[in-house]
Amino acid sequence: MTGKGRTFYIAGAGISGLTLALALAKFGANVTVLEHNPAVSEVGAGLQISPNARRILDSLGLEEAIAANSLEPTGIDLYPPRAKRPLVTLELGAIMRERFGAPYAVMHRADLADALYKATGRFANIDILFGVRSWDTVPSARGISLSVEDASGQTRSLRGDALIGADGVHSKPAPACSAAHPPPARPRRSAHPPALRRPRRPHRPRPRLGPLRSQLPRRLLSAAPPPADQYRPLRRRLRSRRTPRPRRPSPAAPPPRPRPGHPRRRRPKLDPRPLYTVDSPSWHQGNIGLIGDAAHAMLPFRARGAAMGIEDAAVLAPLLINEPNAEAAFAKFEALRRPRVERVAKVSGSNGKIFHLPRPLSTARNLVIAAQGPRGHLKRLSWLYGHDVQP
Repeated sequence: MTGKGRTFYIAGAGISGLTLALALAKFGANVTVLEHNPAVSEVGAGLQISPNARRILDSLGLEEAIAANSLEPTGIDLYPPRAKRPLVTLELGAIMRERFGAPYAVMHRADLADALYKATGRFANIDILFGVRSWDTVPSARGISLSVEDASGQTRSLRGDALIGADGVHSKPAPACSAAHPPPARPRRSAHPPALRRPRRPHRPRPRLGPLRSQLPRRLLSAAPPPADQYRPLRRRLRSRRTPRPRRPSPAAPPPRPRPGHPRRRRPKLDPRPLYTVDSPSWHQGNIGLIGDAAHAMLPFRARGAAMGIEDAAVLAPLLINEPNAEAAFAKFEALRRPRVERVAKVSGSNGKIFHLPRPLSTARNLVIAAQGPRGHLKRLSWLYGHDVQP
C-alpha cells in the first residue's frame, strides 16, 4: 500500500526519528520532523550497531555511509579488574556476518545521525524544521492539528494523520500518552517506575546514579566534562567557602619535572550526569505515539538502546501505512514491540548487576564467562542479533 496523501509529524531529529522519517518516506508519505536544536546533534560517544539494526539501516540505503564511518571489530576483550590479559575474547567480525547476515559495527553517534540526516536529503517528501521554539497539539478523530512556533518566531498551523514522539527521555508528547492510562493503585517494584510513584506526573524519566558498589549498589553514574559556564561558578562558590590561610613568602622554585616515561597528565574535570530510564505505561493515545527512548529508555549494559529505536521505526512505518488509522497502528505496534523491548531492558539491567558483582561473586562470574568461550554469546544472544525486521 502506498502512503501518498498521508502526512506524519515526528518530534525529534535523533536516530529513531530520522530512521522513521526515511522508512515512511519510502512508502511515499509526507513527513515533517520537528527539532528544537538548530542542527542535527547527538549527545554521547560511540554506539554499537548490531546485525539486527544494521540490516534495517542497509535497507534504507545507508550501507556505504555506515561502512565508511564505522569500525567492524574482530572481537571484544573482557578484562577482569587489574588483569593484564583478557579473560576471553568474544568473536565478532566474519562470524557475525556468517550467522546473522550483517556485520557488527561500532561508530560515533554523531556520525550515524549525520548519515541519517544526509539520507533524508534524497527524499523531497521529508521536511525538517530546525530551531522549533514550541508547539502544541490538538488531536481529533480524523488526525491531528499542530501549532508550531518556528525559529523565526512565526506560528505555523499544520494538519496531519499522526504525531510520533521520538525526542528522548524528556519527550513532550509522552505525558499525553501516559495520562490516558493511569497506573495501578499499588506501585510494583521495577527498575524505573516514575509513572507508578507519581500518578500526577505519569511520565517522568528517572535518573540512575552510581556505580558506587558499597554505597549505591544498584545505581549508575555517567561522567563527562562540564560546560565551562557551569564549572566556573561552582568553583567560585567552593572557593568562597574556604577559610583563607596566610601564605609565607618562599623562594621561587622551578616546577617539578616529569619522570622519564611518565608524562604529566591533567585529569579531566568530570561532571556526574545521570543516566535516565523510561518505562511508560502506554506508548500511544489516539493519534499520538512514542518510539525509542521516549517510550522505553533503558540502561546501557546491553548497548541496545539505539538498535531498539531503529527497530521501532522499521516496525511502525508499515503499520502507519497499512492500518486503517494511526490509533490502530500504534496499538498494534505496542503489542508487537513491548515484549521484546522489555526483554532487552531486563537483560540490560541484569548485566549491570553482573558487571559490578563484588568478590567472591565476581570470581564465579569470571569462571562462567571463561567456560562459555569466545562463541558463547552467539548462542546466548541469537534471539537479539537474529531478529529480522523489514521496513
